[in-house]
Amino acid sequence: MPDGQGLKWRRNPITILAETGAPHAAGPINRIEGKIMAKLFGNLHLVLLLGIVAALIVISSFAGWTGADAKSMADDVFRWLHLFFGVLWIGLLYYLNFVQVPTMPAIPAEQKGAITGHIAPKVLFYFRWAAALTVLTGLIIAFHNGYGAQALTFGGTAADGINLIGVGMWLALIMAFNVWFIIWPAQKKILGIVEASAEEKAAAGPRALIASRLNVLLSLPMMYAMVSANLVA
Repeated sequence: MPDGQGLKWRRNPITILAETGAPHAAGPINRIEGKIMAKLFGNLHLVLLLGIVAALIVISSFAGWTGADAKSMADDVFRWLHLFFGVLWIGLLYYLNFVQVPTMPAIPAEQKGAITGHIAPKVLFYFRWAAALTVLTGLIIAFHNGYGAQALTFGGTAADGINLIGVGMWLALIMAFNVWFIIWPAQKKILGIVEASAEEKAAAGPRALIASRLNVLLSLPMMYAMVSANLVA
């Protein structure tokens, strides 16, 4: 056997198989990796658990930057949760208004049941609870840091960060009110979750749409207020 080939066969078998282009040897390995990846990423709860672990590692690793005391660590966790629930809430708001609602008229009547019977109730479950938890974690952050009452009463000085975050807080509270007391009650009638007459269902549709579109409108200044106020030193 020539020297080059001898050296080749003394190297890692996986490397050799890759270089020689042998298609079958790596197959079992790829299938095992594929099964592991499919099992991991096919389980949403496991993915979320791993994401939480990864986030906590990052939070603890940078505690020296944000503060290593208990108050600072708690503040970090609640800010992270506030952002997570806020992204979920506004993301589903935009999904409903940019995707689902405009697409519904184009869906054949015999297929609409898949949306109204399965997808929409699940979306609205996460939508309304994300709204509630966004508001709850935001209020915890504000009062934990001592500016909650001042922000809600616009007790800052003119156009300062306190008043700006106050604007964002009130916009978010109005939006959450719309979700729980206008959109969700109307959608329960539309989707048949509660009994309603044809007239009640017909009236609920425009009411839910107006409240949802109002939330889209309010979300834009709300996000500016939240982001910009938190950039103030």
